[in-house]
Order: sequence, then C-alpha cells, then structure tokens
Amino acid sequence: MGAQQTTTFPQEVLDRWAGLGLDLPALFSAGNLGSRMGVQVLAAGPDRVVGTMPVEGNTQPYGLLHGGASAVLAETLGSVGAMLHGGPSKLAVGVDLNCTHHRGVRSGLVTGVATPVHRGRSTATYEVVISDEADKRVCTARLTCMLRDAPADAYRG
Repeated sequence: MGAQQTTTFPQEVLDRWAGLGLDLPALFSAGNLGSRMGVQVLAAGPDRVVGTMPVEGNTQPYGLLHGGASAVLAETLGSVGAMLHGGPSKLAVGVDLNCTHHRGVRSGLVTGVATPVHRGRSTATYEVVISDEADKRVCTARLTCMLRDAPADAYRG
C-alpha cells in the first residue's frame, strides 16, 4: 500500500495536545479499518484535514471504487477534524454521514479534504470532498459528530 507518511499538524494543535504524552499521528490516524484500506491522514487541523486512499483493493465487483470505501475515508477525515475541534476534553462520535457519489474511479489514488461547516460546543459538521488524481470530484460527503465529554482515561492505551 506504499510508504506510510507522517501526519502534519498546525502548531496550535501541537500546543493544545502537548503534555498529554500522546502519539498524535497514531491517535488521529485512520484506525484499524482505515489502515487495512490504505487510508493515510496527511495533514490534520480543526480547519482542514487531508487524506488519501488507493482505489486498488477498495473496489466493488465492477472494478469501481466502492461507495463504502469513500464513506470510510470521509468519516475518518471528518472525525479527525471534529476531534481536533473538540480538543482533549472531548470525544467525537459520528451521528450522521451522507455521501453523494458523482463519478466512478477505477485506479489511482483518491484524496479527501474535510472542512468545517459548523463547529459548536456539542456538534461539529464537516464537508468532505473526495477527488481523483485529475482533481475531478468523485464524492461529496457530510459528517456530523456529537462532541461528548471524554472520560478521564479516554486517551490511555
């Protein structure tokens, strides 16, 4: 699936999460499912999250990128944005995901960019635009996460 890249974070995120002894790239990664699908979170901040996913290995029987794979990429990127918005005292839990699939993709890499639509105290909504290597829109998704108070041990392995 290619070389794993390190996620870059804006200084404001590094400052906000400093002192907690956490591996931020691991915490704000694609998780087990995303890793199996080759999702990589390249840049992450509350204002913008960027990630990629290979089409190969994530197709439906007709050879096109599976809509569920696009949904995994969208939920991953939107959730990371919501978590970074909420900060260390909150956990983001997805409560609504909507995906509109615009065109099929048979090969290459797709890139998702999540940007906030709403960032409140109890919810955060992100629009995620997924594009192919020719920068053509493949999918538009919207994810709403509920921001819950994090238990004291939320970030302990």
